[in-house]
Amino acid sequence: MLEAKRILVAGAGGVLGATLVNALLDTGAAVLATDIRLEGLQNIFKSREIADGELSLHNLDISEASALNEFLNNCGQLDGAVNCTYPRNQKYGSHFFDVTLADFNENVALHLGSHFQFMQSCAAKFVAANHPFSLVNISSIYGAIAPKFEIYQNTPMTMPVEYAAIKSALVHLTKYTAAYVSDSDFRVNCVSPGGLLDGQPQEFLDAYRANTFGTGMLDAKDIVGTIMFLLSDHSKFLNGQNIIVDDGFSL
Repeated sequence: MLEAKRILVAGAGGVLGATLVNALLDTGAAVLATDIRLEGLQNIFKSREIADGELSLHNLDISEASALNEFLNNCGQLDGAVNCTYPRNQKYGSHFFDVTLADFNENVALHLGSHFQFMQSCAAKFVAANHPFSLVNISSIYGAIAPKFEIYQNTPMTMPVEYAAIKSALVHLTKYTAAYVSDSDFRVNCVSPGGLLDGQPQEFLDAYRANTFGTGMLDAKDIVGTIMFLLSDHSKFLNGQNIIVDDGFSL
């Protein structure tokens, strides 16, 4: 369903981004994989880069507007893009009363600001090229519902307040951008995953699972099918939507 399409994946060095790149290549898509750490990308995709001529790796910091626009202007025709980036400062993840206004503002600017820049730049590329384009943002269940703080009890973890602010705003920016461009050939949608497995404590995993239909935390591979659907022509009239994939956690 994505054969011969050319897709940009930003943040391809992360767990979700890397899983998505491999899935896209398996369908026959050509992928431009970008990250702020090119060496990391080279290590992750070393075997695939050799085997697949349709994969190219690039160093890119999407928070740098000039670098992003230069990349998009010079990368050739694109059929879609997925923003899997997760920029944050070193104090990100603090508990609510420990978050300073400066750190809150910096994290919102880093994450939400760079996602705004990415949406704006992709929309500008579409307008200039007049070629159908599907953009997918990654939000979160916590962009749609209040945190279930009880599942973090007896763990060092919390649900960062910046995360809630960023991910909820990202859903609305997605709708805003779709409405502003207002063209059936330019689609921008969101996928909001539930929690993804990443070495969390067993007590947390058990508490999280109790709030789902039985699966609990998801693997990155459980999310990529929805992203690929949004990139494909099978979703050609879906625009400005937020699709939640969480095994019932948000119900």
